[in-house]
Amino acid sequence: MDTSNELLRRACPSALVTLDGAIRGINAAMASALGRPVEQYLGRDFGELWPASQRTSAESLVGHAARTSTAAMRVLEFPGQSGVPVVCLIEARQVKDPAGGEQLVWVHALDSGNDLRSLLIPFRLATEAADLGLWMYAPHRDQLEWLGGAPAVAALFPDSTAPFSRVISAVHPDDQEAFRKLLRSAAIQQSPWVRFRYLTQHDGWHQLAAQTRRLQLGYGGPERIFGVVRDDTTQEKREQKARAALAAVRQRAKDIADFSSALITAATEQELQQVVLTRLAVTFGACGALLALVDEDRLHVSTDAGIAMREVEALHGLRLGHPSPLPEAIRTGKPQFVLNRKQHSHRWPHGPFPRLDRLGSDYAFAITPLSETGDEPLGAWGMVYGSGYRPSVDERTLMGTLADLAGQALRRIRLQQARVELATALQQTMLPTLPEHLPGLEVAARYRPSRDGLDVGGDWYDAFVMPDGAIALEIGDVQGHDVDAAAFMGQVRLSIRAIAAQEPDPGTVLTRTNELLTAMDPARFASCTMLCIDTRGERVTGTSAGHVPVLRAHRDGSHSIRELPGGPVLGVLPGIKFREETFALDEDSALVLVTDGVVEGPGLTLDAGLERAGTLAGAALHDGLNAEDTADRILDAAVAVDHIDDVAVLVIRRK
Repeated sequence: MDTSNELLRRACPSALVTLDGAIRGINAAMASALGRPVEQYLGRDFGELWPASQRTSAESLVGHAARTSTAAMRVLEFPGQSGVPVVCLIEARQVKDPAGGEQLVWVHALDSGNDLRSLLIPFRLATEAADLGLWMYAPHRDQLEWLGGAPAVAALFPDSTAPFSRVISAVHPDDQEAFRKLLRSAAIQQSPWVRFRYLTQHDGWHQLAAQTRRLQLGYGGPERIFGVVRDDTTQEKREQKARAALAAVRQRAKDIADFSSALITAATEQELQQVVLTRLAVTFGACGALLALVDEDRLHVSTDAGIAMREVEALHGLRLGHPSPLPEAIRTGKPQFVLNRKQHSHRWPHGPFPRLDRLGSDYAFAITPLSETGDEPLGAWGMVYGSGYRPSVDERTLMGTLADLAGQALRRIRLQQARVELATALQQTMLPTLPEHLPGLEVAARYRPSRDGLDVGGDWYDAFVMPDGAIALEIGDVQGHDVDAAAFMGQVRLSIRAIAAQEPDPGTVLTRTNELLTAMDPARFASCTMLCIDTRGERVTGTSAGHVPVLRAHRDGSHSIRELPGGPVLGVLPGIKFREETFALDEDSALVLVTDGVVEGPGLTLDAGLERAGTLAGAALHDGLNAEDTADRILDAAVAVDHIDDVAVLVIRRK
């Protein structure tokens, strides 16, 4: 057995360590590889001298040899004297110190010059586990060698060795300079991920990303540039699909907002007809659209470019009592959805089913009346689709909402009302019917126009059930009191509804709504508070766009004011991310949302108004009033004192 001094006189990095890990002796090669003078190592713990990424491996290597009296080997990475990390195969085994008879562990680097590839095995295993590929670049040979890793990534490079010129030729021309720079500037530390497009032999372009690092293989061995590669093709496709879906949602929301705005501002029957026939089919993805208006108990039909007038002449002039779907929808106020010719013939055997040249003898259609049951029949619009089409519940709801807007516009136009009166009626129409029978919750809302009754306001509220069953509530206020304010209010409310059908989080909904509104460059802005209450009615997630704080009232008569996180008003600053927070809705407590007309006036500051409304809400709960009576109490107080603005109140009470 070699003496201790002989073990340390070897050229390779060597150290003698006690069984509990303290350094008894170390040679200059080991000290240099670890990056410090010899005298700084004696007596110190062997594992603590290694880089953090290698410490556990170094300690376990020594520990194994100390416990088992058998040799252990492991690939470790020295910091390297020149700054380039050195990868070595390190052996640890017990030896006996002849001087004192003490058992020590001899740790030393083995010569791997004849098998440098053995040093790469841990790297291959790690990259395979991380679903990455591994390659090595030898600059002096200008050659890349693919070392394996994840099979799916390695399969992109069927040739294990390839000249750099062949590899770079497969990189997209726009990405070649970035790829060359990745190799030229290969640093000691890991480079950033660099993305590039790579043309494979069998399945076309892939979106790849790579990192590089320079390493020395073995003590005194050659330097090489190593890289890991990741295939982001699937992720990129998912991101592209998500971006396309978001763009579609934005476009749909914009179409809906433009449609509602155009309906509100139509001043003549001809303008209304133009709005419907130019926007209806594109908004709902239909092949064509028609508009039927009642004129002295007969239908007057007009169509868009998707349906030729000669194809629907059989419908033009039909009496309102005729047994066919179009008159029936108008007469009863109930929408009609027909899947195909067979279903039509079964339900209306004597009704005409025109042949449409673009769709052939079979197609589906959706007819939505412009007025509800019991109202004066006004007309209906219809859309045609390929056979078997079924509109979703959200689509049907939106069809009904827009048709109701069109009906209100038509009624006002026919009564020769001023545009301000039309906008007022449409504003009232857009204040929704609140959902009934919400488990564990009572919801009530009130709205009243300004005191003199002449201005058109932009206050609104809304409540609806989200696709996951949660309850969404919102209240808001548009700048100004005129026709444009009412139109913008309709755009905001319908945009929020459309986006909320795809995005469940209030902060995301207001973020997307703000993106849409700022892209439209409106002359108005709107404040808004949006809440989402979970299906059990216990947790509330809320956000605010520059709106009045939320009031919380409790059964004991107390109240508090809650400032929600969020951002500025909607429609002014692009790129805003609206924050949100979640809090509990206690039993026998209520949330009160108001517009500024309730809590501000010439003789009433915002703080004083909030305190007054909160006191009223707390007293109402203490008196055992339900949500409806609580909303009445707050609204009546606002109307009685300093009421010059339009006002809206929304009360949510947990039973």
